[in-house]
Amino acid sequence: MSDTTTPSLPEEIAARLRDRITGGILRPGQHLSEAVLAADMQVSRNTLREVFRLLTREGLLTHLPNRGVSVAVPSMGAILDIYRVRRLIELPALANARPRHPAIARMSEAVDDARAAREAGDWQGVGSANMQFHAGIVALTDSPRLTAFFAQLTAELRLAFGLIDDAQELHAPFIETNQDLLHRLVAGDTQGAAEHLASYLDRSERLVLEAFARIEMR
Repeated sequence: MSDTTTPSLPEEIAARLRDRITGGILRPGQHLSEAVLAADMQVSRNTLREVFRLLTREGLLTHLPNRGVSVAVPSMGAILDIYRVRRLIELPALANARPRHPAIARMSEAVDDARAAREAGDWQGVGSANMQFHAGIVALTDSPRLTAFFAQLTAELRLAFGLIDDAQELHAPFIETNQDLLHRLVAGDTQGAAEHLASYLDRSERLVLEAFARIEMR
């Protein structure tokens, strides 16, 4: 009997491309050359077209006739919806967390990674560490489905971050905020941690929306 949980080749390649989006390597609006990408990822162009279809359905890529495939550019409405969904997932995850859950170690490592990236002046790295911190929050739910869904959501959010010129302005305020949230969680104050996260998400959303407003005024 075959293992139905093993991802297909298109799914594996889609995950790799999704990681490039999450890591800020692929930028919003960037055109993707089918020939170049197929050679880079060592897959056939037919396989890559299936990958494009998968990621287009997820809202990460855009296909336009006669113009090919590009990394999607998120709308203001999409960003508002992403933060709405984040609140629905992350706040209960913290409020109901077990203080000694293994995911807490992952969150602590993400804080350390963010500080190291800050010292190196790598603000994209800080952003990636921040996303890992929040993936750790979702992992507190012990739900593979929520974890997979949040990975897609993270990629969409990183597209929004990619439109903002000053990554330091966006990510710098949240390094110490993450540390404070982690302290509350380790101390067993899960409700306080959830309330702290609610304020965190409000500030993050406001920063992103303000940045979008400045972009639209150019």
